[in-house]
Amino acid sequence: MKRHWVRIWLWLGLMLALMVQPVQAGHRVVLLTVEGAITPSTADYIERGLRRAEEMGAAALLIRLDTPGGDVGATLEIMQSFENAAVPVIVYVAPRGAQAMSAGTYITLAAHAAAMAPHTTIGAAHPVGQEGEDLPETLDEKLVNALVGRMNVITRRRGEEAVAWAERAVRESIVATDEEALEIGLVDVIADDVDDLLAKLDGHEVETVNGSIALALRGAEVVELPPSPLERLLHFLTDPNVVAILLVVGVQAILIELSAPGGWVAGFLGTLSLVLAAYGIGVLPVNWLGMALILIAFVLFILDIKAPTHGALTLAGTGSLIAGLLVFFNAPPGSPYGKVSVPLVIALSSLSAAIFAFLVVKVVQTYRKPPVTGREGLLHAEGITKTALKPEGIVLVQGERWQARSLVGPLPRGTKVRVAGREGFILLVEPVEEAA
Repeated sequence: MKRHWVRIWLWLGLMLALMVQPVQAGHRVVLLTVEGAITPSTADYIERGLRRAEEMGAAALLIRLDTPGGDVGATLEIMQSFENAAVPVIVYVAPRGAQAMSAGTYITLAAHAAAMAPHTTIGAAHPVGQEGEDLPETLDEKLVNALVGRMNVITRRRGEEAVAWAERAVRESIVATDEEALEIGLVDVIADDVDDLLAKLDGHEVETVNGSIALALRGAEVVELPPSPLERLLHFLTDPNVVAILLVVGVQAILIELSAPGGWVAGFLGTLSLVLAAYGIGVLPVNWLGMALILIAFVLFILDIKAPTHGALTLAGTGSLIAGLLVFFNAPPGSPYGKVSVPLVIALSSLSAAIFAFLVVKVVQTYRKPPVTGREGLLHAEGITKTALKPEGIVLVQGERWQARSLVGPLPRGTKVRVAGREGFILLVEPVEEAA
């Protein structure tokens, strides 16, 4: 009888292990955190997260999102990766007070499931130009119609009210709160935190490239995947303040290398700074008039060194550099990339002006120095007799041997002398003590 019960318990344990094992293998959720502007590095980060979730056989990829918007190309790339993902993707607008504006709206609605934390917002998806300006009428109409069509495709499963709201978000830049978004059907749940989200979406049906899937999220292990150092660096380089610093430092270092060739440190640092700045300039909305003003500023600085004007050109260059940096990064209010700091611009421009002013002073001092070569350069120079002067002999002056004649009669070898004059290639010398 005992053996019979032992067999039953062993059989039940085996069946339970077989049932639990597949659940445990996929009972994980990979968590990504996306904050700030949407950039190409953001798209790379999300793509890497999708690959990791698929390799782990995770139950879902969860993206905690807080963004004011960003790059359209990167956004479309992210949306396409969602459509082709084998792992369900959940976008969670969080924490409290977070937003999914502009590009964030498209990303949220493109996910297989969406959620918002309390007191969060979504919307304002109307396209604008590279510098935040309104697009020309014809181009605006074409782009808006294309984005409306894209919105219709990704919100169709959420009902007619969601489709209508999405179209207004593109055409009119309307915004919805978390409660309004839930009522319209834009999101599936409002959750206080990740654990609350997983509990509320457990069992929720989503449609992926592999068909319909019921999310198994309750009690899942959350595996957080942070951005890589390279992704962090590339995202950091989309800050206009960082790009402004790199741009000014890079140009100055290159000019230093050109003015004093032979070293490599200044040239290397300047080239590296300009390459990093170029990446940020390629992502940020910039005004190229500002770049022209920046180049004019450095031209004025260089001219003041070559033809000193007692600081007039340096002062003009400072004003041009300040105006150039402000115009170059003249992002509109509410830009997802932020605005360049005015105090930082003034500090960078003042520092650049101070460096070039220092160089101007050195150049002027050089012009005013008496010649240190030729006949005048040897006058009053001190040396030492290498042979006895009877009264002529050899002296060492400024590291060179010269034929010399003593003005005071014979002098023994090793006498310290000073040059009093010159006759052709013969120096006229006298002892330092007697001259003193």
